[in-house]
Amino acid sequence: MDGAVTTTDLLPSLAAVVGDRYRSHEVPVRGGSMHVGVWEPAGGPESGTAAPTVLAVHGITASHVAWPLLAAALPEARIIAPDLRGRGRSRDLPPPYGMPSHGDDVAAVLDHFGVESAVVVGHSMGAFVSLVLADRHPEKVRELVLVDGGMPLIPPPGVAPEDMSMAILGPAAERLAMTFPDRTTYREMWRSHPAFQDWTDLTSAYVDYDLVPEGAGLRPATRVEALNEDIRELVDGDSLVHALANRRHRAAWLLAPRGLMDEVPPLYPDAAVERWTGEHPDLEVAMIEDVNHYTIVMLPEGIDQVVPFVRAALAR
Repeated sequence: MDGAVTTTDLLPSLAAVVGDRYRSHEVPVRGGSMHVGVWEPAGGPESGTAAPTVLAVHGITASHVAWPLLAAALPEARIIAPDLRGRGRSRDLPPPYGMPSHGDDVAAVLDHFGVESAVVVGHSMGAFVSLVLADRHPEKVRELVLVDGGMPLIPPPGVAPEDMSMAILGPAAERLAMTFPDRTTYREMWRSHPAFQDWTDLTSAYVDYDLVPEGAGLRPATRVEALNEDIRELVDGDSLVHALANRRHRAAWLLAPRGLMDEVPPLYPDAAVERWTGEHPDLEVAMIEDVNHYTIVMLPEGIDQVVPFVRAALAR
């Protein structure tokens, strides 16, 4: 196995939230190395092969730093959380991007750690990746927990699919073209975001980790070309359509009542929920109370409602 990086080598804000079970790794995938955060079970790395594994897959402009609360809530499990291709410290992995590439990448990550199968928890775009992983590598997946993602997005009225990134993500997409003089300035930009009004130590770590050097300044890690290639697939990508039509894994679909800007309607308005549950009546559907698209995994009140579905999947 690759040499693991301990918490003493991390950004101070990240080291403060990931805990002693955390190590980061570089895993060989197509075109280079994928950066992966791993929380070993409470018994330590030597118990990892016997512990149940959760693969946690982040959203479209996020990173593995979305998952410390999930790891803290599941000390008995090994949590494996990659930075997807084009994001975080995997930003230099080459294209093509897209759900098949991401699905094959995370399958390679599971192989690297000797995981035969895992409960797969995907947030936002990570839920789409999870479905395509389950279709392309069914033996790798025990069950799916799809967190405010996974079902095809329905473009708002008058919005063409190619304009989805701005229509859905708004400032989260705009920031990718910007540079910042320091981390403090970037934090202040995020503090004005309506979805992040409950600022925590995890928020600081998540935002700090998102920056990479660019000349004399810093810029967000997610590559614009990765965003644009991926978001189009979330509407009607062939791999997603095939994965849904052929799904054979049990799946829970957990929904936030507010969207990416803390707004109502959310990412999946009532009409979308009715459509997709009608087409997939075997989904276990639950509304996670009093959260938005981000805080469903990044605040305790969100993750505390998500974890029972993960525990149930691990127990089956």
